[in-house]
Amino acid sequence: MRKRALITGATSGIGRATAHKLAVLGYDLIITGRRSERLHGLKDELINLDIEVTPLVFDIRDRDATIKAWTELPIQKKVIDVLVNNAGLAAGADPINQGNWADWEQMIDTNIKGLLAMSQLVIPGMIERKSGHIINVSSIAGKDVYANGNVYCATKHAVEAISKGMRIDLLQHHIKVSTISPGMVETEFSIVRYHGDKAKADNVYKGLTPLYAEDVADAIEFMVTRPAHVNVNDMLLMPARQATGVYNYRD
Repeated sequence: MRKRALITGATSGIGRATAHKLAVLGYDLIITGRRSERLHGLKDELINLDIEVTPLVFDIRDRDATIKAWTELPIQKKVIDVLVNNAGLAAGADPINQGNWADWEQMIDTNIKGLLAMSQLVIPGMIERKSGHIINVSSIAGKDVYANGNVYCATKHAVEAISKGMRIDLLQHHIKVSTISPGMVETEFSIVRYHGDKAKADNVYKGLTPLYAEDVADAIEFMVTRPAHVNVNDMLLMPARQATGVYNYRD
């Protein structure tokens, strides 16, 4: 029987790359996101791999919509072996005294509450089966705090704490919990953070080679292919030119 993975935020970047990796490994997939056209386009890309791909279109910030999408799944598709809580974003880069409340709410609702909402739906089945693997996509921002990163860094520190708590609480149920914490990754991340300002977004990666979504997906592939007795608790993945959330070397 094939395994099934659920990946949130699969319309672009790390989520999309991870869907490709797990599809090649033979996982049936449930892919979620807000953009229907992109989700169905991803499904079409994977159609030749002889796997089942189920797109679920909803905004993970909306708990009622998340519950509705899960409830409407056929019972057999609720057997989730791997949950990749990938949906997340940064919005704005302002000092705390100039922060935008809507940006703060968007980050908190997506990065923390969205992760919790999806996990709360999937975990009971994992407990019942006494197996499963949850991978929470964190960030170097969950390790370091940098100027103008205040609330975004706080949400990723929360992901770190929630993941550690999950790992402890689910230990008796034989459920693995991992976090992956990338440094700079060139995806839509900075475009979103700077509200579509491409010049600002491009400047983030100027003078160095960042990580790409496929690099992070490679690391997630490594996590899910470890033997049953091995768990990667946390992986910190950085571009070679980046030492911390603050220190990097640019040409």
